[in-house]
Amino acid sequence: AKSGLQHWWHQRVSAVAMVGLVSWMVVLLFSLVEADYQTAMNILAHPVNATVVVLFVAVGLWHASLGLQVVLEDYVANEGVRLIAILAVKMAASVTAILAILSVLKVAL
Repeated sequence: AKSGLQHWWHQRVSAVAMVGLVSWMVVLLFSLVEADYQTAMNILAHPVNATVVVLFVAVGLWHASLGLQVVLEDYVANEGVRLIAILAVKMAASVTAILAILSVLKVAL
C-alpha cells in the first residue's frame, strides 16, 4: 500500500533534475550548431559537458521508465502482460543508458 509513494517521489525528483539538465543540454546543443566534427568532440570531451550528458541520459531514461511503468500499470489489465511489458521497458532503458554512457565516456576519455 505504501510502495506508490516512493515511486511518486522518484518521478518528482527526476523531473526536477531534468529541468536543469535539459536547460544545460539546450545551451550545449545550440553551441554545436555551427561546430565541425572535431570541435563538437572537443566540447563533448570537456569533463563538465560529458558529466551533464551522462546525467541527462541516465536521469532521462530513469524518468521515462518510471512514467511508462505508471502507464502500463494503469492501462494493461492482464497482470502477466503488464509485468513483461514493465520488465521490457526497464531492460530497454538500461541497455540504452549503458550504450549511451559508454559512448560518451569513449569520447570524453
